[in-house]
Amino acid sequence: GKKSIAIRLLAQGLFMLQATALGLWTRTLSAVLVSTSPPFAGLGGSIISFIRQVPLVWWVMDLNPDQMIAAGKIGPRSLPARVFHWINRLTMRGARDIVVLDGFMKNKVLAKMPVAEKVQVIPPWAHEDQLTYSPPKPNAFRAEHGLEDAFIVMYSGNHAIQHPLDTLLDAAAQMESEPRLRFMFVGGGAGKAAVEARITAGAKNLVSLPYQPLQRTGTSLSAADVHAVTMGDDMVGIIHPCKIYGAMAVGRPILYFGPGQSHVAEILTMGHFGFNLRHGDVSGCKAAILHLMELDAYSRYQMGKKASAMALKQFSRSALIKKFCDVLVAPTKSSRYKNWRGEDRVPSC
Repeated sequence: GKKSIAIRLLAQGLFMLQATALGLWTRTLSAVLVSTSPPFAGLGGSIISFIRQVPLVWWVMDLNPDQMIAAGKIGPRSLPARVFHWINRLTMRGARDIVVLDGFMKNKVLAKMPVAEKVQVIPPWAHEDQLTYSPPKPNAFRAEHGLEDAFIVMYSGNHAIQHPLDTLLDAAAQMESEPRLRFMFVGGGAGKAAVEARITAGAKNLVSLPYQPLQRTGTSLSAADVHAVTMGDDMVGIIHPCKIYGAMAVGRPILYFGPGQSHVAEILTMGHFGFNLRHGDVSGCKAAILHLMELDAYSRYQMGKKASAMALKQFSRSALIKKFCDVLVAPTKSSRYKNWRGEDRVPSC
């Protein structure tokens, strides 16, 4: 549950204890792959790796305590921050390989400990097996919500405080006179309250929906004419807005709200299929949306095709999973991870 930090910590702690116990007693164990959810899972992975003498691969999805410090939840010198820093150093020291999602995250990791020889950059992949280009209309998701003829700007995914929505919401408030324009917010999280509050206050052009089942993700993402991606100014290298890959896979232009020096900004600069906007630039947001609305369908299609082509070329599931598996099954140099025959103890993939 996510009703409070205390409940989340309790649940995460109990999960980690169970996972660690299972890892210690699993009979045929070749390696340990541990992510950053829960944030202190690296401790459990390190314990299993040390006791069972198998390689540890740390898959960094986000960085804590950096995220909690940047969000103002804890102080940089607080006891929780010091504990998290200790766990991170322990995990990095014991890991054979560290996988991060972008170059900015790599720099953050290396600032904690000089382990460049262990770090691999592998971004998340677009699920091209489920997400492929299809036109925004006709679309069953649009029809279900009575929006067949609307121009839809969609934010889909985690509505976290690390992904500020204020600029998009303020632009929506100033564009209520556009009869075709709708702003659709799909997903959940702490930031969803701001969307619901605007709707309660009378906003007519906002639509709020819960997370959609995986099998409907392709239809829901394809319902948008434009997708919005946001990241807080202090979150570069700490989190990674994965929602951009789904938007790219279905071939939609992107409105990105966040720092100019970031992984998403680099993608848009290379691909030329969206707009990079700073938080607070409401007028720029309105201008970008109006520009996209005024484009003919073919021009928007061309922008979207650039996005989907880049998703297939650089962020395809098949290519990146292969790269990830190559890391996971890489031969180890340390005798610590050899079996009694002197063979590498790595899994098949």
